[in-house]
Amino acid sequence: MAVKIRLARHGKKGYAFYHIVAADSRAPRDGKFIEKLGTYNPNTNPATIDLKFDRALDWLLKGAQPTDTCRAILSYKGVLYKKHLLGGVAKGAFSEADAEAKFNKWAEQKEGKIAAKTNKLSSDAAAAKKAQLAAEVKIKEDRAAAIAEKKAAEAAAAAAAEAEAAEAPAEEATEAAAE
Repeated sequence: MAVKIRLARHGKKGYAFYHIVAADSRAPRDGKFIEKLGTYNPNTNPATIDLKFDRALDWLLKGAQPTDTCRAILSYKGVLYKKHLLGGVAKGAFSEADAEAKFNKWAEQKEGKIAAKTNKLSSDAAAAKKAQLAAEVKIKEDRAAAIAEKKAAEAAAAAAAEAEAAEAPAEEATEAAAE
């Protein structure tokens, strides 16, 4: 029986959510599987991956073949690197302690990159929100200035009309007095 590590699609239409499973290669995509190894949610940024690291490594050591997407996920989580280091230990290239130290160093660097990306995304979102707020404030100030100009023009026109109306009866009175 050829075992594959692959994705089983779940979730609703347009909003996929995947289970990472070890399954017989002849079984349907969303059908029977041997073991659920974790979940993968590509809808978040960065994508959320929950993986049973030891079980995935165990399946790889037994000869399970990951699909392309699962290979990328396993590489991202470090399972393939751990398998590579264990192969070096088996060949006698270095000790198990050295392999564990290399893996821990890699894992710390990876966590740093992920944290940096998360921080960058949140700071970019905050900056975009601040810029949008500043643009809205500018539009509000422009509208207020336009309304103030319009009211000032209306007030000036009304004052001119009142002055004209006040002068007209005075002229009529002077004309009547002159006759």
